[in-house]
Amino acid sequence: MTTVVLIDDHKLVRQAVKRALTDNGFEVVGEAGDGEEGIRLVSDKTPEIVMLDITMPVMDGLSALKIIKANNPESRVIMLTMHGEATVVNQAISSGATAFMTKDAPMAEVVEVVKKVAQGELISPSIAKQLLDTGSELTPDENEELDTDGGILTKRETEILQLIADGKSTNDVASDLFISVKTVKNHLASIYDKFDARDRTQAVLKGLRTGIIEIR
Repeated sequence: MTTVVLIDDHKLVRQAVKRALTDNGFEVVGEAGDGEEGIRLVSDKTPEIVMLDITMPVMDGLSALKIIKANNPESRVIMLTMHGEATVVNQAISSGATAFMTKDAPMAEVVEVVKKVAQGELISPSIAKQLLDTGSELTPDENEELDTDGGILTKRETEILQLIADGKSTNDVASDLFISVKTVKNHLASIYDKFDARDRTQAVLKGLRTGIIEIR
């Protein structure tokens, strides 16, 4: 059973999310109402997933995120907030967040995101659409180098990155392209290296910023 810690200063929000997650087979192992309490809780419980609010007393979520990822790098963090500014999204992702959702998202969507994050998937369509809707950070930049230190992506790598951006899992990509899962993983490793990306999220955002791939 996937373990989750909820960090949000609104008790009603925590209760609603906890109920939805519990009903869908997740185990909420702890709740916190501010960033500092959340950091201690995550270190104590070492959950697989952390749902972290941005605007909180004592310590805000972005500050807490950096410490949580430093202390518990294996925990996947989903940022949950009322705000949708692209700069905030970018900062959260660059600090190690796996996904970013607004609090007005339907609870069914929240549960679906948690499920996909638990499976190691990238919630790239929602993240990228959020950025495209709120700012220009992901529009092609003429000053950004398309050719990275490791060389521009091959046609196959670009194809795979586009499918990942479409929300496909590694298995889905392998099935769609009639190649093995291992081959997909090898291509992803090459993409990460060329883009100097930590994970799928950063690779997709890099691809969007440079215009190599698009939101479809």
